[in-house]
Amino acid sequence: MPANLRVLIVDDEPIARRVLHQELACLGQVDVVGEADTGELALAQISALMPDVVFLDIQMPVMGGFEVLSRLNGGRMPVVVMVTAFDQYAIRAFEAGAVDYLLKPVSQGRLQQSVERAGRLLRSPQAVAENIAELQQIATPDARIKKVVGKLGDEYFLLNPEEVLAFRADGDLVWILTARQRYLATQNLKTLEERLSPASFRRIHRNALVNINQIRKMSALSSQRWLMTMNNGVEFVVSKRQAQHVRDVLHM
Repeated sequence: MPANLRVLIVDDEPIARRVLHQELACLGQVDVVGEADTGELALAQISALMPDVVFLDIQMPVMGGFEVLSRLNGGRMPVVVMVTAFDQYAIRAFEAGAVDYLLKPVSQGRLQQSVERAGRLLRSPQAVAENIAELQQIATPDARIKKVVGKLGDEYFLLNPEEVLAFRADGDLVWILTARQRYLATQNLKTLEERLSPASFRRIHRNALVNINQIRKMSALSSQRWLMTMNNGVEFVVSKRQAQHVRDVLHM
């Protein structure tokens, strides 16, 4: 575990923040770098303080923990530990996944376990980003599609599928193409195709998966081959094997 985990506590109740602060201080190897009593302040402090771990209360007025989660979209992502006084469906969902939660009142042993788990997770920024994406899916159970995790330099970003124009494989790498940027995907094309809505994304080649809502035009290269142009001008050649499927989707 890192020598000093930078922690942000988010809770609208002063007593709850004070108790958690004191309990964390007793653990050692933890620095509480800030506290927030609203969701808006939490987002601002996550951006400014860049904590390693955020202990985030689920139920807060105006902007609760779920909404805070939904607004996290990339950069240096913290490990998020959800905190709540109510053992409801969300807790069972978190328990089934890789993301931690704490049920108030928090025992010292449970808090120690959570901090150690956060420290292990921080060794893999990709795993942190993917866990945030998973949390967002739990937070918004009606969401049709999970966020797509993309890497840019040393940072990871959570991308909405609708902003993705296409995924393109280049050897062992898969690139995520958006209108403004190119990101390195954390999953292969087959996995991405399985996770994304078939109503929006179609395989057009063994090396390409495209957002059909981002297609600008298709031009015939031959009776069986097509040139597809995306809204940002990037072009793809549709393979013979996939040409008919693409034409059917586009009603051509």
